[in-house]
Amino acid sequence: MAKGIFITFEGIEGSGKTTQGKLLFESLKKQGYDVVYTYEPGDTEAGKHIRELLLNSEIKITPLCELLLYFADRAQHIEEKIKPYLEVGFTVICDRFTDSTIVYQGYARGISIDLIQNLNRELFNDFMPDLTVLLDCPVEIGLGRNRKINKKDKFEIENFSFHEKVRNGYLELAKRSQERFFVLDATEPTEIVAEKIYKKVISIIESL
Repeated sequence: MAKGIFITFEGIEGSGKTTQGKLLFESLKKQGYDVVYTYEPGDTEAGKHIRELLLNSEIKITPLCELLLYFADRAQHIEEKIKPYLEVGFTVICDRFTDSTIVYQGYARGISIDLIQNLNRELFNDFMPDLTVLLDCPVEIGLGRNRKINKKDKFEIENFSFHEKVRNGYLELAKRSQERFFVLDATEPTEIVAEKIYKKVISIIESL
């Protein structure tokens, strides 16, 4: 049985990751592909409790504690959900993964990026996506979208500078790993972005 494909969606707050990830899931499912949608943090039973700690703005944790909680969530997520589906040939679509940790805890929080990448290497043997869809948009647009739906978690209330660091971090990663990243203008209409993503993914599936 062929190994599945691991696709992640990344971007700043309000860039449309969840919307586009779910649209891709529905499109592939409609075409008869074996596909599963998942997300980080929190899409395991253990992860639900970790997510509560991570996103609750009333719980104060240090950047290092935050980093290690994300790795704990990921360790459970990879073994419980991602790898089992990949091993039976599914396309796995994940909302956020290691790149989020590098940009949020590394570029924005100031933790050593080498440390984060070394942990990924030691803990997960450099397990990375086959394709990362980066939905890029100006910070003011992303945060403006989330204000409209009154979304407020720990990261939503960070200052503008924090989110600029996140965006710049993503763009830097995309430059360094151009073969893996598919960067799209998230200010384009939702259906146009979705079509571009679908065509890209189908081209990868059909090339296997």
